[in-house]
Amino acid sequence: MSYERKYAEALSRVIGEELTIDQIEALIEKPKHEAHGDLAFPCFQLAKAYRKAPVMIATDIANELNDELFTKVEAAGPYVNVFLSRDVVSKEIINTVLDEKSDYATHATRNETIVTDFSSPNIAKPFSMGHLRSTVIGNAINQIARKNGYDVVGVNHLGDWGTQFGKLMVAYKKWGDEEAVRANPISELLKLYVHFHEEVKTQPELEDEGRAWFKKLEDGNAEATELWQWFRDESLKEFQKVYDLLGVKFESFNGEAFYNDKMGRVVEMLEAKNLLVESEGAMVVSLEDENLPPCLIKKKDGATLYATRDLAAAIYRYETYNFVQANYVVGGEQALHFKQLFSVLRKLGYDFVDGMHHVPFGLILQEGKKMSTRKGRIVLLEEVLKEAIEKAQGNIEQKNPDLANAQDVARMVGVGAVVFHDLKNERINNIEFDLDSMLKFEGETGPYVQYTNARANSLLRKGNYDGSPFAGAEDDHSWNVVTMLNAFPHVITRAHERREPSIISRYVLDLAQAFNKYYGHVRVLEDDAGKQSRLALVKAVTLVLTEGLRLLGVEAPGEM
Repeated sequence: MSYERKYAEALSRVIGEELTIDQIEALIEKPKHEAHGDLAFPCFQLAKAYRKAPVMIATDIANELNDELFTKVEAAGPYVNVFLSRDVVSKEIINTVLDEKSDYATHATRNETIVTDFSSPNIAKPFSMGHLRSTVIGNAINQIARKNGYDVVGVNHLGDWGTQFGKLMVAYKKWGDEEAVRANPISELLKLYVHFHEEVKTQPELEDEGRAWFKKLEDGNAEATELWQWFRDESLKEFQKVYDLLGVKFESFNGEAFYNDKMGRVVEMLEAKNLLVESEGAMVVSLEDENLPPCLIKKKDGATLYATRDLAAAIYRYETYNFVQANYVVGGEQALHFKQLFSVLRKLGYDFVDGMHHVPFGLILQEGKKMSTRKGRIVLLEEVLKEAIEKAQGNIEQKNPDLANAQDVARMVGVGAVVFHDLKNERINNIEFDLDSMLKFEGETGPYVQYTNARANSLLRKGNYDGSPFAGAEDDHSWNVVTMLNAFPHVITRAHERREPSIISRYVLDLAQAFNKYYGHVRVLEDDAGKQSRLALVKAVTLVLTEGLRLLGVEAPGEM
């Protein structure tokens, strides 16, 4: 139970029935200045019922309020401020963390499912830096949802259908080499795709050939299907290398192709509800009543579009997983598409759309410009991660050349630096990419939090922590750490409700800073009767830092 709740219950015994405990709790604030106490209750809402000024009400309540949880209760103008018993509260919080370990702040299982659509690269194209944000934000949102008690289904909605595959088949048949593709699938397929577009400039008939091959694929031609499956399988193997580095997993790889046989039903449903209208030969759903452009369902030639496919996907996912929430972690430029998608689902009568959310994010910039090319080529995410690991290894060799498992630690630090840098920013903001600054061991970086955690683990080893409980503390530096640890459950809830991983990133940075201040002022390893209790606080910090980083998709090495 939170201390806000306990304060609300104590207040309720004094206030009576004028406000419920829930109403009281909702009004409780945290004072801006420590000198004003730990929690404050404003009395404005009681003025009408009591027919008194809030200042007088606060004085009356302060005089009556009596609970062993508070060392001091005072009226400060219209507020009733309380000072929590540091000794009692610190024991409760730290020992709860020590008992529950990584389960601290984990919500009870809800038996409800959240589906998150994220990452979703295009088959036969490189996994570029452009896919980093969707991948790490979606992964963190899923981890946070699990922590909040939900079952989670991560969907990688692969871009594995479209006319580009016909073009790729033509290119492979004309200029491809099977051994080269098997050896380096993504780079070879990209070369073939680029080569096709170069040749089209002088041989425009190649476009018709590409369309013809895609038509064969649509019609189930054996050779076209075999080539498509091969391109897809080889691409997935390459993508998996990146997912393995990032520690990202999916429950479903159903991409665009999976919904080919499910779109007809959507069109029939739209027709049955008289929602389809003709516009310049195409079939659309008018969204004029919602001040949106019409949603294009079928082109002139009868071909279905992204919207049709996404409608089919939404209905399939609801019928398969019975989700209470569905998240689409897709760039902000797709905002209109999702507004249209959700509007059409509402017109079809699907109430589940109320739980569907577009989760937009900003761009990755380099020197203020969109990061899409480096020296004229695509920036591959795998290359960036490997470069980050190499730089981390160089830093480790300088700072701690004798470190055991240095390669593993370099991977955790290098990859963690890239992921943390992305997630420390509010997702809607653009972020500036600079590997050197990301990998610094000081400042607002992943390695700073990892190093703080490693330092705390080192204290536990040096002090031979024996698993003793925390015996309580009243000094300011211990109390600052205790209040930070107490905030973790609230942080978990808020990050989930806002689908905002940066709330956790900022939290672990603040906790790391609070711990470093504690370490700088308290002689943790002094060999006296309180040493094991101080180490218990250190242990609690390592548990919460490690769990906070895990939720972000960042590993926490025990040594650095």
